[in-house]
Amino acid sequence: MSNNKALTESRGWFKKELDSCLSFWLANGYDRLNGGIYTCLDRAGKIFSTDKSVWMQGRCAWTFARACRMYGTRDEWAKIAESCLDFIETRCVNREAGGRLYFQTTSDGRPLRQRRYFFSEAFYAMGLAEYGSLCGDAKLIERARGYYDLLFDLYEGKISDPAGHGPKIIAKNRALTGLANPMILLNLSRLMRDRDPEHKDIYEARAKKCADAIVRKHFKRELRCTLENVGPNGEYYEEASSCRVVNPGHDIECAWFLLEQSDRAGDDILANTASEMFSFAAEAGWDEKYGGLFYFLDAKGLPSEAYEHDMKLWWPHNELIIASLMLYRRTGDEKYMDWFKKAYGYCREFFADESYGEWFGYLRRDGVPTEPIAKGTTFKGPFHLPRMLMMAESIIDEITGDTNG
Repeated sequence: MSNNKALTESRGWFKKELDSCLSFWLANGYDRLNGGIYTCLDRAGKIFSTDKSVWMQGRCAWTFARACRMYGTRDEWAKIAESCLDFIETRCVNREAGGRLYFQTTSDGRPLRQRRYFFSEAFYAMGLAEYGSLCGDAKLIERARGYYDLLFDLYEGKISDPAGHGPKIIAKNRALTGLANPMILLNLSRLMRDRDPEHKDIYEARAKKCADAIVRKHFKRELRCTLENVGPNGEYYEEASSCRVVNPGHDIECAWFLLEQSDRAGDDILANTASEMFSFAAEAGWDEKYGGLFYFLDAKGLPSEAYEHDMKLWWPHNELIIASLMLYRRTGDEKYMDWFKKAYGYCREFFADESYGEWFGYLRRDGVPTEPIAKGTTFKGPFHLPRMLMMAESIIDEITGDTNG
C-alpha cells in the first residue's frame, strides 16, 4: 500500500474515532446540573467518582472549542466549552491565593486540593484563549493573558507562589528544574501567539526562552535522551534515580512542540534537535517484545523506581502519532512513516474500543487493559486523544493534498 493510500485510510479512521470520542464525553461526562465535566468514567461511561479535575475542565474547554474551529460551531460543543470555563471561574479560583486554581473539587465546586504545579492554570488559559477567539470575546482573551503572565512570573521566579507552596524537595541540597514547565509554557505561548496576535512579540520571545531551556538544560545528546529533572543550569545528577528519569512520551511530545517553534522561527538547527529528541525517545522507549511505548525509562538503563514504568498509556502513543506525521511531512523520510504506521497499528489494535467508544487509557505491558477498566480519571479526559485525532487529520490533509475528507 502506498504511503498516501495508507494515510488516507488512517484519516478516515481518525475521523470516526474523533466523532466517537467527543460523543462519549458529551453523553457521559457533561454535568448539565453543576456545570463542567466529570472525567472519572468506567468503560461504558458510568461515573465512578464525582470529584472534578480542574485541569481537565480547561482541557475540555480547549478541545470542544478547537473542534468548533475545525469543523464548524455546534451548539453542544460550544455549550460544554463555555460550561467548563464558567465552572472554573465561579468555583475553582482561590481568590485568597492570588487567583491560583484548585486542582480538584467536589461535583458542585467545593475545593478539595491545591497543588504547587500550575497545570490547572495553564489549561484554563488554553481554554480561555481558544474559546475567546472562537467567540470574539476580548475579555476572555485578556483573562487568558493574565494567567499566562502569572505562570511566567512563577516559572522565572519573579514571584513566590501565592498559594504558599515551596519547592518539592529541599533546594539547598539539590535544586531541580523539571521539563514539564518549559514544555507547557512553550505550547501555551504558541497558542496565545495565534489567538492574541496583538501581543505576539511577547509570546515569541517567551517561546524562544522555553525552547532554549529545553534544549540547553534537558536534552542530553551524549546520553541519547531528554531528562525530566535537571539542576538549574542543566546539571545531571547521575547518582540519583529521580534525576535519571526519562519519559519517552513526554520527550516525543516535546519534540513536536519544538518542531512547531522551529517552523515559526525558521530555525533548522532547532528542527534537527527535535528530530534527534524524537528518535532517541522512540527507539529507546519502544517495547520490542510486546509493542508500544514504555512509560518510564532510566537514562542509564538501571531499574526504574516508578511502579508503572513498563505500562502502556494512551497519551504517549497519541504524541508518537503526531510527531511522526510532523516529521514525515517535514522530511519525507520513510523512517518517520514507519514510526507512524507502527504507532497507528498498535493504537488501533490495543487502545481503541469499538464497543463503547473512546480509548482504553491504561494497559499492562502485554497490551491488556488494567481492570476494572477506566476510560477517564482525574488525569485522563477529553484532551490528548481528540487533540491527536484533529491534528492527525490536518497533517494528513497537508501531506496528501486532500482537503475534501
